[in-house]
Amino acid sequence: MTAPPLDVSVVAAFVEDATAAPSQHNAQPWRFRFLGDSGVLQLYVDPERTLPKTDPDGRGMHLGCGAALFNLRVAAVAAGREPATRLLPDSSVPQLLAEVDLTGDASPGDDLALLHPAIRRRHTSRHPFREDDIPDALKDGLCAAARLEDARLVFPDAWHVQSVLDLVRDAEGREARYPEVRGETAHWARTEPADKTPASDGIPAEALGPRQWGADSPVRDFAVGREVPGRGWAPFEKRPQIALLGTAQDRRLDWLRAGQALERVWLQATLDGLVASLTSQPLEWPELRWVVRDPTTAMGHVQMVIRLGYGPEGAPAPRRPVADVLDIV
Repeated sequence: MTAPPLDVSVVAAFVEDATAAPSQHNAQPWRFRFLGDSGVLQLYVDPERTLPKTDPDGRGMHLGCGAALFNLRVAAVAAGREPATRLLPDSSVPQLLAEVDLTGDASPGDDLALLHPAIRRRHTSRHPFREDDIPDALKDGLCAAARLEDARLVFPDAWHVQSVLDLVRDAEGREARYPEVRGETAHWARTEPADKTPASDGIPAEALGPRQWGADSPVRDFAVGREVPGRGWAPFEKRPQIALLGTAQDRRLDWLRAGQALERVWLQATLDGLVASLTSQPLEWPELRWVVRDPTTAMGHVQMVIRLGYGPEGAPAPRRPVADVLDIV
């Protein structure tokens, strides 16, 4: 059935939920355009918010935009709308990543709405996690969530976890040798508290977490070599629990699907009482990315390494105002 026309305030609320999604360095590389006559909401990449040194092929940017698209779908279903979605609808406009037709009523029994409360609760946690194991039932549910978005989530064995941690260290060493990459990271990582900076993007000091000592951890230190007032040190978990999110192929379409799968998994994990952080460092170097994959699985291309567990929730990161990312025509 065709639903009544959307009020602008409803569209703005959908976009506000969409922009709560994670993105690499919290660069928020998205823009939205609402076509009032057709009831279609378009998602575009914002070319001014790409990471040319860290993410030269735009894979990470597509993942972030895919995560925002998934939040949009969840918000629409929660409001009773059916988000009929087309990915990469026009090959002549590469900046246009998706179109979402919001003119229909949501299908009865669509469980996307159940994830809506987690959108505002989901934050990156760069704090130490407890050593408690994640129950197999929760792992199975997260793997099923990824499959619903045409992606695959696997929890590697202890040997492969250690190999991923070694690759993280390798990637850190490579980044240290490239000042242009370090400079790009420093640009987005703030060292001052959020209440002392007007930034509406990037990673605030409160979200950096403590510096780590002792056991290896896949948590990225965004302020390495920089002084952050009040930031301390802490031991991290000895047995990090990580999952690999991947796709069979490695096209722009697959990156968008992986971004949606990432957000679906993360929202479900949040409802399950888990916290998470992401590790993309070894995936940012082509010669390391292939080695990250688990050779015992059929996963073709790893799109993200996810650290999961039980621990403190992370601090919220700033978001751009809806007026800055939404055009209505």
